Amino acid sequence: MNVVNKVAFPRFGNYHVPVSFLIKKVLNAVPIIPPNTSRKTLEIGAKHAPDFICVPFKFTLGSMIEALEMGANVIIGIGGTCRLSYYPELQQQILTDLGYKFKFINTSNLNFRDPKFLASLKEINPEVNGSMLIKYWLLAKELVKAVDQCETFIRSNVGFEVQKGSFDKLYNELISKFYTVETKDEIISLLNEYMEKFKNVEISKPKNCLRVGVIGEYYTIMEPYSNHFIERELAENGIEVFRNLNVSSTFFADTRPSLLKNISKWLKFEGGASTVYTINDAKEFAEKGFDGIVHLKSFGCTPETDMLPVLQNISNEYNIPILYLSFDTQTSETGIKTRLEAFIDMLQFKNNKVTEEVE
Repeated sequence: MNVVNKVAFPRFGNYHVPVSFLIKKVLNAVPIIPPNTSRKTLEIGAKHAPDFICVPFKFTLGSMIEALEMGANVIIGIGGTCRLSYYPELQQQILTDLGYKFKFINTSNLNFRDPKFLASLKEINPEVNGSMLIKYWLLAKELVKAVDQCETFIRSNVGFEVQKGSFDKLYNELISKFYTVETKDEIISLLNEYMEKFKNVEISKPKNCLRVGVIGEYYTIMEPYSNHFIERELAENGIEVFRNLNVSSTFFADTRPSLLKNISKWLKFEGGASTVYTINDAKEFAEKGFDGIVHLKSFGCTPETDMLPVLQNISNEYNIPILYLSFDTQTSETGIKTRLEAFIDMLQFKNNKVTEEVE
């Protein structure tokens, strides 16, 4: 009797769309999409994780457990460019100790040319080969870029829509249709169709609205629940929100050497993880005259903590306020909102004061 492979992966923003595509096409398996990241996800992960490990570990572990409880029998572990690259092995051991029966695919430090990686895929689908993997990887890459392009546009406009919920309704429609695509032409066609619809959403954006840039650590900045939906909170206060960091701008764009050169005044060497992007984006937002910057990270994230003095130097040199927020298991949503409200009040006061002086 053949066992149906049900493959799951930790929930991470809306990137479950391209990952599900790869699961279906490369592994010939059924994707199991965990629930939206929630307080329950964090509580489950924190219960079984080491106390002082960073919160992305707890969220992703909790998401894996939720997927296993939904019937998944294959788990994809995700890594990163910091100590997150070591996490999949530890998470696999924790899940095994809890008694779950599953196969595990470790994508940390992903390398298509590594025979071990291809062998792990063949355990799920014996028919997979290198050319098939590359073909569908390129299509999944197009899906990632489409998701990022849509979200970038929505992020800076959602706070000004005349009919609240217009962007969300269209975007949810698009996400559901992305699940049915088979070719690059279909992806591009859907993207163009919905980008046009997004641009036709009626908005009322003042010419002098506040502009805030969001920077920080990969997981915390890209998984909305883990940062208590900071971007949406900013937008709902009539702020134009910008974020450069996403999968397209990092994993699919080999720009780190040029970015490091661009920020050599503040950073001489790689700081690890997303630090190069953090400093470069802070510099870009400051040079463009943004009203403020919000820096997000998980508590104990060493690379981002190391960058705090650099960010303070940029803040002082360009006279741009920066709000620093850290998140962990016990982070209070009320506390975060209170600090964010105070930051917004300060930006509004500063903006009005400058306007009065000009007048």
